Parts: sequence; structure tokens; C-alpha cells
Amino acid sequence: MELTLAALIGIIVLLGLIQFLAQGLEAVTGFGSTVVAVPIMAMIVPLETAIIIGVTHTWVLVIYIVFVSRKDIVWKEFGFIALYVLIGLPFGIYLFTRMNEAYLLGILSLFMIGVGFHGFRMTRRNRNQTKASTEPVKKNFLMRFILFLGGIIHGAFGTGGPLVVLYATQALKNKALFRVTLCLLWLSMNTILITVWTIDEIWTGEGRWTRNNYFSLYAALATLPFTLVGIFVGNYLHHRVSEYVFRLIVYGLLFGTGFVVMYNAASKLLA
Repeated sequence: MELTLAALIGIIVLLGLIQFLAQGLEAVTGFGSTVVAVPIMAMIVPLETAIIIGVTHTWVLVIYIVFVSRKDIVWKEFGFIALYVLIGLPFGIYLFTRMNEAYLLGILSLFMIGVGFHGFRMTRRNRNQTKASTEPVKKNFLMRFILFLGGIIHGAFGTGGPLVVLYATQALKNKALFRVTLCLLWLSMNTILITVWTIDEIWTGEGRWTRNNYFSLYAALATLPFTLVGIFVGNYLHHRVSEYVFRLIVYGLLFGTGFVVMYNAASKLLA
């Protein structure tokens, strides 16, 4: 069924408002735009379209943040995180075309809810110790495996942030270091994803762009102004929230959007 011009404009505006909120949140925290926006947008447009819009807009956002805050990048932690996420990335790209997306989204939602609830509760409990612990985080097998899973989820849905955050919140205590280091990670991973999609399109003619009749590309361009406004609003707010409030936002975002992802997964299973 073809859309009327009014309906098409309405969809673009709705997608744009979702991106404004999601990219604004990511500009504050350094993660969360795709994990917030993709499940919601997938209720309006095909999942592949939602992923393309989310990943490309986040790519624009993180270029800006990495450029303006590049001096705060923690290169040692970036290298450690990127290594294991990068190993998992191709598995996610492959799994997206082979596995039921509802099951993957369901697993992701459980991680998000659990991590968000635990982190929010511990932050509230330790309110007077937010400057704490300078001890380095343990880089044990569990943490490495979680980062690997984050790479798989990111390859499949462009939303591996929740699992990466589980490690990063312990390794990067300062909000500025946390934000820019994760943004550099998303810049690296999303550049790979966009490159893979483009190569797939050029070589096979059956890439994500073609499967959606280029609507994804048009929608990504049309909604970009909303993202640009969200970037500047979020960046302004980032410098005005305390470390304590910042942590509450990060974990609250994980917890709340976990239920959105779970709802999306359940809808796909029951459809």
C-alpha cells in the first residue's frame, strides 16, 4: 500500500522526534541512542530501516563528540573494549540473517533490565561514594565474554551498548571519559557496519538499502536535522549534570528501555 504525502511526512516527523530524544540522550551519556530508538522505530517502519537510521545518525553524533572531546579518550580501555567487541561483530552481522530476531531482542532486554536495576540500586545505595574506587576493574573471562556478546548484538542490531556499559561503568568512573571513549567505540563499529552494508549493496545489489527501496536512506537524510538539534541539546546537558545524576540516567535508561525492547520482542513472537 502506497503512502499519501501527508502520511509520509507524518512518519518522517515521528521518526525525527524519536531521533531527537534518542540522540539527545546519547549526547548526555555516550550510549543508548540506537537501543532506545531502534525498537520504537521498528513499530513504525521495518526493522532494517530502523537500524539504518539509528546507526547512521549515531555515526554523525559520535563524530562530533569524539572531535570536541578527543583529549579525554582513554586509549587503553578503548583498545581492550574494541578488541572483544570487534571479535563478536561479524557473528552478529551473520546472525541477523540467520536467527529469529525476536529471541535475540528478548535476551538483550533481560540483560538491560537486570544491569539497569542493579546499577541504579547500587548507585543510590552508594550515593556518598560516587568518587570512589580507583581500583582497576577486573578484566576476567566474564567481562571479556560480555564485551564479546556486546559485539554480537551490535553487529545484529547496532545496539550493543548495554552489554558494553556493564564493563565501561566500572572501568571509566568519570562521565567525560566514559562518554567520549564509548563514542569512539561506536564510531569505529558503526563505520564498519555502514561499510559492510555499502559493499553488500554494490557487490550483490541485495543490501539493506535495496531491500527497503532506498526509503531507509531518504528517511535517514530527512530526519537528520532532528538529530543535529538533539546533539547540541544533549551536549549542553552533559556538562551540567553531576556524576551521581549521570549514573542514575545511565542505569535508568538501561532499565526503562529494556522493557521497550522486551515488548518489541514479544510483539514479534506473537505476530
